[in-house]
Amino acid sequence: MVKKVPRKSYESTDYSKFLKVSKNFADGAEVAADYEYYNAAGVLIIHAAIALADAVTIRFASAKCTGDNHYEIIKLLKEAAPADKQKTKAITQFEKLIDHKNAVSYQGEIYRSEDIQLLQKHFDRFRTWVESVLQ
Repeated sequence: MVKKVPRKSYESTDYSKFLKVSKNFADGAEVAADYEYYNAAGVLIIHAAIALADAVTIRFASAKCTGDNHYEIIKLLKEAAPADKQKTKAITQFEKLIDHKNAVSYQGEIYRSEDIQLLQKHFDRFRTWVESVLQ
């Protein structure tokens, strides 16, 4: 039996709130990186990406993932996002960000400028795709 992703229903128009949240996190990540708070910047970049993923799932499935396992967001994103030729690549970029979530937040890993540049690259690619599907 396939386990259903835990989710909460939203009005599809609520997606725009999550775009604002994402921008807030992304802007905060820039400030944190400017002050060399690289772990903080990493956490904020990842949460900015999660908010973007939530915006997509809310817009197209009127739901967002409520589980503690952030990989479940990927399942819902694959289900909800419209098919296009960049979808798989974009979701791969998002998954790479989720791969860093525990390391940057909980495992005592010390992030450096080059780590944040990599996370930012994945985020920018994912954000570009999100913006394209939401237009």
